[in-house]
Amino acid sequence: MLKLAGQSILQRSLQAFLRSPHVTDVVVALPRELAESPPDYIENNPSVSIVTGGVRRQDSVRNAFEQINENSEVVVIHDAVRPFVSEELIASTINVANKTGAAIAGLPANDTIKKVRADGFIDDTLLREEIVLAQTPQAFQTSVLRTALSLNIRDLEITDEAALVERAGHQVQVVKGDPRNIKITTPEDLVMAKAILDNQTNSFRVGHGYDLHQLVPKRQLILGGVTIPFDKGLQGHSDADVVCHAVTDAVLGATGQGDIGQHFPDTDPVWKNANSLDLLSRVSLLVKSEGFAVFNVDVTIVAEQPKLSPFVTGMCANVAKALGVEAGQVSIKGKTNEGMDSMGLGKSIAAHAVVLIGNRGLV
Repeated sequence: MLKLAGQSILQRSLQAFLRSPHVTDVVVALPRELAESPPDYIENNPSVSIVTGGVRRQDSVRNAFEQINENSEVVVIHDAVRPFVSEELIASTINVANKTGAAIAGLPANDTIKKVRADGFIDDTLLREEIVLAQTPQAFQTSVLRTALSLNIRDLEITDEAALVERAGHQVQVVKGDPRNIKITTPEDLVMAKAILDNQTNSFRVGHGYDLHQLVPKRQLILGGVTIPFDKGLQGHSDADVVCHAVTDAVLGATGQGDIGQHFPDTDPVWKNANSLDLLSRVSLLVKSEGFAVFNVDVTIVAEQPKLSPFVTGMCANVAKALGVEAGQVSIKGKTNEGMDSMGLGKSIAAHAVVLIGNRGLV
Protein backbone atom coordinates (compact mmCIF):
# COMPACT_ATOMS: atom_id res chain seq x y z
CA MET A 1 0.00 0.00 0.00
CA LEU A 2 1.19 3.52 -0.77
CA LYS A 3 2.15 5.54 2.27
CA LEU A 4 2.24 9.20 3.27
CA ALA A 5 4.73 9.98 6.04
CA GLY A 6 4.72 6.37 7.20
CA GLN A 7 0.96 5.87 7.16
CA SER A 8 -1.00 4.18 4.39
CA ILE A 9 -3.34 6.30 2.26
CA LEU A 10 -6.23 3.99 3.15
CA GLN A 11 -5.58 4.42 6.87
CA ARG A 12 -5.54 8.20 6.50
CA SER A 13 -8.80 8.07 4.53
CA LEU A 14 -10.43 6.01 7.27
CA GLN A 15 -9.46 8.28 10.15
CA ALA A 16 -11.87 11.14 9.45
CA PHE A 17 -14.81 8.70 9.24
CA LEU A 18 -13.82 6.89 12.43
CA ARG A 19 -13.61 10.25 14.23
CA SER A 20 -16.90 11.56 12.88
CA PRO A 21 -19.80 11.57 15.38
CA HIS A 22 -22.15 11.17 12.37
CA VAL A 23 -20.68 7.79 11.36
CA THR A 24 -21.50 4.63 13.31
CA ASP A 25 -20.04 1.87 11.15
CA VAL A 26 -17.52 1.64 8.33
CA VAL A 27 -17.38 -1.02 5.61
CA VAL A 28 -14.20 -1.25 3.53
CA ALA A 29 -14.15 -3.00 0.16
CA LEU A 30 -10.70 -4.45 -0.45
CA PRO A 31 -9.05 -6.47 -3.24
CA ARG A 32 -9.28 -10.18 -2.50
CA GLU A 33 -5.66 -10.57 -1.38
CA LEU A 34 -6.01 -7.71 1.11
CA ALA A 35 -9.44 -8.81 2.28
CA GLU A 36 -7.98 -12.21 3.14
CA SER A 37 -5.05 -10.67 5.02
CA PRO A 38 -6.09 -7.14 6.04
CA PRO A 39 -3.79 -4.65 7.77
CA ASP A 40 -3.97 -4.54 11.58
CA TYR A 41 -5.54 -1.09 11.72
CA ILE A 42 -8.60 -2.53 9.94
CA GLU A 43 -8.68 -6.07 11.30
CA ASN A 44 -8.36 -4.95 14.91
CA ASN A 45 -10.93 -2.17 14.71
CA PRO A 46 -14.41 -3.32 15.79
CA SER A 47 -16.02 -0.37 13.97
CA VAL A 48 -14.71 -1.54 10.59
CA SER A 49 -16.07 -4.42 8.51
CA ILE A 50 -14.34 -5.88 5.46
CA VAL A 51 -15.80 -7.09 2.18
CA THR A 52 -14.14 -8.26 -1.01
CA GLY A 53 -14.41 -5.73 -3.80
CA GLY A 54 -15.86 -6.47 -7.23
CA VAL A 55 -14.59 -6.08 -10.77
CA ARG A 56 -16.20 -2.65 -11.20
CA ARG A 57 -16.75 0.21 -8.81
CA GLN A 58 -20.51 -0.41 -8.62
CA ASP A 59 -19.85 -4.07 -7.82
CA SER A 60 -17.65 -3.12 -4.86
CA VAL A 61 -20.25 -0.64 -3.63
CA ARG A 62 -22.99 -3.26 -3.93
CA ASN A 63 -20.92 -5.77 -1.93
CA ALA A 64 -20.30 -3.19 0.80
CA PHE A 65 -23.94 -2.06 0.79
CA GLU A 66 -25.05 -5.59 1.61
CA GLN A 67 -23.06 -5.40 4.85
CA ILE A 68 -24.46 -2.16 6.24
CA ASN A 69 -26.68 -1.99 9.28
CA GLU A 70 -30.29 -2.34 8.14
CA ASN A 71 -31.23 0.56 10.42
CA SER A 72 -28.83 2.97 8.70
CA GLU A 73 -30.62 6.08 7.47
CA VAL A 74 -27.80 7.46 5.30
CA VAL A 75 -24.96 5.69 3.51
CA VAL A 76 -21.76 7.59 2.71
CA ILE A 77 -19.41 6.39 -0.05
CA HIS A 78 -15.82 7.59 -0.20
CA ASP A 79 -12.80 6.93 -2.41
CA ALA A 80 -10.08 5.23 -0.34
CA VAL A 81 -7.49 7.29 -2.25
CA ARG A 82 -8.80 10.63 -0.92
CA PRO A 83 -6.88 10.78 2.39
CA PHE A 84 -7.54 14.47 3.15
CA VAL A 85 -11.32 14.30 3.53
CA SER A 86 -12.41 16.41 6.50
CA GLU A 87 -14.97 15.67 9.18
CA GLU A 88 -16.72 18.90 8.16
CA LEU A 89 -17.16 17.73 4.57
CA ILE A 90 -18.48 14.37 5.74
CA ALA A 91 -21.00 16.14 8.00
CA SER A 92 -22.10 18.50 5.21
CA THR A 93 -22.88 15.71 2.75
CA ILE A 94 -24.74 13.71 5.40
CA ASN A 95 -26.82 16.70 6.50
CA VAL A 96 -27.86 17.56 2.94
CA ALA A 97 -28.59 13.91 2.08
CA ASN A 98 -30.85 13.73 5.12
CA LYS A 99 -32.89 16.57 3.63
CA THR A 100 -32.79 15.86 -0.11
CA GLY A 101 -32.00 12.16 -0.37
CA ALA A 102 -28.68 12.51 -2.19
CA ALA A 103 -25.65 14.80 -1.88
CA ILE A 104 -22.11 14.82 -3.20
CA ALA A 105 -19.06 17.02 -2.67
CA GLY A 106 -18.05 18.98 -5.75
CA LEU A 107 -15.82 21.82 -6.87
CA PRO A 108 -16.48 24.47 -9.53
CA ALA A 109 -14.37 24.18 -12.67
CA ASN A 110 -11.70 26.88 -12.83
CA ASP A 111 -10.39 25.86 -16.26
CA THR A 112 -12.25 26.04 -19.54
CA ILE A 113 -13.73 22.63 -20.35
CA LYS A 114 -13.56 21.30 -23.92
CA LYS A 115 -15.50 18.38 -25.34
CA VAL A 116 -13.06 16.56 -27.64
CA ARG A 117 -13.70 14.04 -30.40
CA ALA A 118 -11.83 10.74 -30.71
CA ASP A 119 -9.60 12.30 -33.40
CA GLY A 120 -8.37 14.94 -30.92
CA PHE A 121 -10.31 17.89 -32.36
CA ILE A 122 -12.59 20.02 -30.19
CA ASP A 123 -16.26 19.30 -30.65
CA ASP A 124 -17.64 21.87 -28.23
CA THR A 125 -16.77 24.26 -25.40
CA LEU A 126 -18.88 23.65 -22.32
CA LEU A 127 -20.18 26.40 -20.07
CA ARG A 128 -17.82 26.45 -17.13
CA GLU A 129 -20.54 27.86 -14.88
CA GLU A 130 -22.53 24.65 -15.35
CA ILE A 131 -19.64 22.29 -14.64
CA VAL A 132 -18.83 20.75 -11.24
CA LEU A 133 -15.89 18.44 -10.57
CA ALA A 134 -17.33 15.61 -8.48
CA GLN A 135 -15.56 14.40 -5.35
CA THR A 136 -16.40 12.03 -2.57
CA PRO A 137 -17.85 11.70 0.03
CA GLN A 138 -21.18 11.06 -1.63
CA ALA A 139 -24.10 10.51 0.76
CA PHE A 140 -27.48 8.95 0.05
CA GLN A 141 -30.51 7.99 2.02
CA THR A 142 -30.40 4.22 2.27
CA SER A 143 -33.62 3.71 0.30
CA VAL A 144 -32.36 5.95 -2.52
CA LEU A 145 -29.10 4.07 -2.90
CA ARG A 146 -30.86 0.70 -2.65
CA THR A 147 -33.12 1.64 -5.56
CA ALA A 148 -30.15 2.81 -7.64
CA LEU A 149 -28.13 -0.36 -6.97
CA SER A 150 -31.13 -2.51 -7.88
CA LEU A 151 -30.91 -1.21 -11.47
CA ASN A 152 -28.02 -3.64 -11.88
CA ILE A 153 -26.65 -1.96 -15.00
CA ARG A 154 -24.32 -4.49 -16.63
CA ASP A 155 -23.31 -2.72 -19.84
CA LEU A 156 -21.99 0.49 -18.25
CA GLU A 157 -19.18 1.19 -15.81
CA ILE A 158 -20.29 3.86 -13.35
CA THR A 159 -17.53 6.18 -12.14
CA ASP A 160 -19.46 7.54 -9.19
CA GLU A 161 -22.61 6.62 -7.29
CA ALA A 162 -24.31 9.92 -8.09
CA ALA A 163 -24.49 8.85 -11.74
CA LEU A 164 -26.25 5.66 -10.73
CA VAL A 165 -28.71 7.57 -8.52
CA GLU A 166 -29.37 10.01 -11.37
CA ARG A 167 -30.20 7.07 -13.68
CA ALA A 168 -32.66 5.89 -11.04
CA GLY A 169 -34.46 9.22 -11.44
CA HIS A 170 -33.42 10.91 -8.21
CA GLN A 171 -31.97 14.42 -8.04
CA VAL A 172 -28.55 14.88 -6.43
CA GLN A 173 -27.52 18.08 -4.67
CA VAL A 174 -23.93 19.36 -4.68
CA VAL A 175 -22.16 20.40 -1.50
CA LYS A 176 -19.11 22.64 -1.75
CA GLY A 177 -16.07 20.37 -1.83
CA ASP A 178 -12.52 20.92 -0.67
CA PRO A 179 -9.58 21.57 -3.05
CA ARG A 180 -7.34 19.63 -0.65
CA ASN A 181 -9.57 16.56 -0.94
CA ILE A 182 -7.56 15.25 -3.88
CA LYS A 183 -7.75 11.78 -5.41
CA ILE A 184 -4.36 10.08 -5.56
CA THR A 185 -4.16 8.08 -8.78
CA THR A 186 -0.88 9.20 -10.38
CA PRO A 187 2.71 9.85 -9.18
CA GLU A 188 2.03 13.57 -9.62
CA ASP A 189 -0.95 13.29 -7.27
CA LEU A 190 1.31 11.68 -4.68
CA VAL A 191 3.73 14.61 -4.87
CA MET A 192 0.84 17.02 -4.33
CA ALA A 193 -0.46 14.91 -1.44
CA LYS A 194 2.90 15.07 0.32
CA ALA A 195 2.93 18.85 -0.08
CA ILE A 196 -0.59 19.08 1.41
CA LEU A 197 0.42 16.86 4.32
CA ASP A 198 3.53 18.93 5.00
CA ASN A 199 1.45 22.09 5.03
CA GLN A 200 -1.16 20.54 7.33
CA THR A 201 1.15 19.26 10.02
CA ASN A 202 4.11 21.64 10.02
CA SER A 203 5.49 19.72 13.00
CA PHE A 204 8.96 19.86 14.48
CA ARG A 205 10.65 17.14 16.48
CA VAL A 206 13.74 17.21 18.69
CA GLY A 207 16.04 14.26 19.35
CA HIS A 208 18.94 13.82 21.78
CA GLY A 209 21.78 11.37 21.37
CA TYR A 210 24.70 10.37 23.59
CA ASP A 211 27.65 8.05 23.14
CA LEU A 212 30.85 7.24 25.04
CA HIS A 213 33.79 4.99 24.17
CA GLN A 214 36.96 4.06 25.99
CA LEU A 215 40.33 5.28 24.70
CA VAL A 216 42.72 2.39 23.99
CA PRO A 217 46.12 1.99 22.29
CA LYS A 218 46.49 0.78 18.70
CA ARG A 219 43.22 2.28 17.47
CA GLN A 220 42.64 5.25 15.19
CA LEU A 221 40.84 8.19 16.76
CA ILE A 222 37.96 9.08 14.42
CA LEU A 223 35.52 11.86 15.32
CA GLY A 224 32.93 13.19 12.90
CA GLY A 225 34.57 11.15 10.14
CA VAL A 226 37.94 12.92 10.67
CA THR A 227 41.00 10.87 11.61
CA ILE A 228 42.76 12.82 14.36
CA PRO A 229 46.47 12.25 15.13
CA PHE A 230 46.66 10.81 18.65
CA ASP A 231 48.36 7.92 20.45
CA LYS A 232 45.04 6.29 21.29
CA GLY A 233 41.73 5.61 19.62
CA LEU A 234 38.24 4.68 20.68
CA GLN A 235 37.34 1.05 21.36
CA GLY A 236 34.25 -0.23 19.56
CA HIS A 237 32.68 -2.71 17.15
CA SER A 238 32.61 -0.12 14.34
CA ASP A 239 35.05 2.75 14.01
CA ALA A 240 33.67 3.98 17.40
CA ASP A 241 33.02 7.51 16.12
CA VAL A 242 31.12 8.94 19.10
CA VAL A 243 30.13 12.07 17.16
CA CYS A 244 28.37 10.14 14.40
CA HIS A 245 26.89 7.70 16.90
CA ALA A 246 25.42 10.49 19.03
CA VAL A 247 23.98 12.25 15.97
CA THR A 248 22.57 8.96 14.65
CA ASP A 249 20.82 8.28 17.98
CA ALA A 250 19.47 11.84 18.06
CA VAL A 251 17.98 11.53 14.57
CA LEU A 252 16.47 8.13 15.34
CA GLY A 253 15.09 9.47 18.62
CA ALA A 254 13.44 12.43 16.90
CA THR A 255 11.62 10.12 14.51
CA GLY A 256 10.76 7.48 17.10
CA GLN A 257 12.82 4.85 15.26
CA GLY A 258 14.71 3.37 18.20
CA ASP A 259 18.47 3.67 18.58
CA ILE A 260 21.68 2.83 16.78
CA GLY A 261 21.98 -0.54 18.52
CA GLN A 262 18.68 -1.70 17.06
CA HIS A 263 19.61 -0.76 13.51
CA PHE A 264 23.33 -1.66 13.59
CA PRO A 265 23.85 -4.16 16.45
CA ASP A 266 27.41 -4.81 17.63
CA THR A 267 26.63 -8.53 17.49
CA ASP A 268 26.35 -8.40 13.70
CA PRO A 269 29.68 -8.91 11.89
CA VAL A 270 28.34 -6.84 8.98
CA TRP A 271 29.00 -3.69 11.03
CA LYS A 272 32.47 -4.71 12.21
CA ASN A 273 34.80 -1.70 11.65
CA ALA A 274 31.97 0.05 9.81
CA ASN A 275 32.39 3.69 8.82
CA SER A 276 29.97 5.52 11.11
CA LEU A 277 29.35 8.22 8.50
CA ASP A 278 27.86 5.47 6.33
CA LEU A 279 25.57 4.45 9.19
CA LEU A 280 24.50 8.07 9.60
CA SER A 281 23.77 8.31 5.88
CA ARG A 282 21.56 5.22 6.07
CA VAL A 283 19.59 6.73 8.94
CA SER A 284 19.28 10.00 7.02
CA LEU A 285 17.62 8.14 4.13
CA LEU A 286 15.25 6.50 6.62
CA VAL A 287 14.27 9.92 7.96
CA LYS A 288 13.64 11.28 4.45
CA SER A 289 11.47 8.26 3.59
CA GLU A 290 9.26 9.20 6.56
CA GLY A 291 8.77 12.70 5.14
CA PHE A 292 11.18 14.49 7.50
CA ALA A 293 14.23 16.68 6.95
CA VAL A 294 17.04 17.65 9.31
CA PHE A 295 17.10 21.36 10.12
CA ASN A 296 20.09 21.61 12.41
CA VAL A 297 22.49 19.57 14.53
CA ASP A 298 24.36 20.66 17.66
CA VAL A 299 27.12 18.40 19.03
CA THR A 300 29.27 18.72 22.15
CA ILE A 301 32.33 16.47 22.39
CA VAL A 302 33.67 15.88 25.90
CA ALA A 303 37.39 15.09 25.75
CA GLU A 304 40.37 16.12 27.88
CA GLN A 305 42.69 15.62 24.94
CA PRO A 306 43.59 15.96 22.08
CA LYS A 307 42.76 19.54 21.12
CA LEU A 308 39.83 19.34 18.72
CA SER A 309 39.34 22.87 17.39
CA PRO A 310 41.58 22.36 14.28
CA PHE A 311 39.34 19.50 13.17
CA VAL A 312 35.87 20.90 13.83
CA THR A 313 35.35 22.35 10.35
CA GLY A 314 36.06 18.98 8.74
CA MET A 315 33.75 17.21 11.17
CA CYS A 316 30.90 19.61 10.41
CA ALA A 317 31.36 19.12 6.67
CA ASN A 318 31.36 15.32 7.00
CA VAL A 319 28.28 15.13 9.22
CA ALA A 320 26.43 17.62 7.01
CA LYS A 321 27.21 15.57 3.88
CA ALA A 322 26.01 12.36 5.54
CA LEU A 323 22.74 14.05 6.49
CA GLY A 324 22.29 15.81 3.15
CA VAL A 325 22.32 19.30 4.69
CA GLU A 326 24.54 22.39 4.51
CA ALA A 327 27.62 22.58 6.73
CA GLY A 328 26.15 25.70 8.36
CA GLN A 329 23.34 23.54 9.76
CA VAL A 330 25.82 21.54 11.85
CA SER A 331 27.61 22.85 14.95
CA ILE A 332 30.32 20.85 16.72
CA LYS A 333 32.32 22.02 19.72
CA GLY A 334 34.69 20.48 22.24
CA LYS A 335 34.65 20.68 26.03
CA THR A 336 36.84 19.20 28.76
CA ASN A 337 35.66 17.71 32.04
CA GLU A 338 38.33 19.52 34.05
CA GLY A 339 40.09 16.35 35.16
CA MET A 340 36.89 14.75 36.48
CA ASP A 341 35.62 11.20 35.77
CA SER A 342 36.86 8.96 32.94
CA MET A 343 36.62 11.70 30.32
CA GLY A 344 38.47 14.23 32.44
CA LEU A 345 41.15 11.65 33.21
CA GLY A 346 41.66 11.01 29.50
CA LYS A 347 40.30 7.46 29.61
CA SER A 348 37.30 8.03 27.35
CA ILE A 349 35.60 10.46 24.98
CA ALA A 350 31.87 11.18 24.87
CA ALA A 351 29.54 13.19 22.67
CA HIS A 352 26.10 14.72 23.13
CA ALA A 353 23.97 15.64 20.11
CA VAL A 354 20.70 17.52 19.72
CA VAL A 355 18.86 17.39 16.39
CA LEU A 356 15.89 19.39 15.12
CA ILE A 357 13.86 17.79 12.32
CA GLY A 358 10.62 18.74 10.63
CA ASN A 359 8.48 18.19 7.57
CA ARG A 360 10.45 18.28 4.32
CA GLY A 361 8.00 20.79 2.88
CA LEU A 362 9.25 23.38 5.37
CA VAL A 363 12.83 23.27 4.09
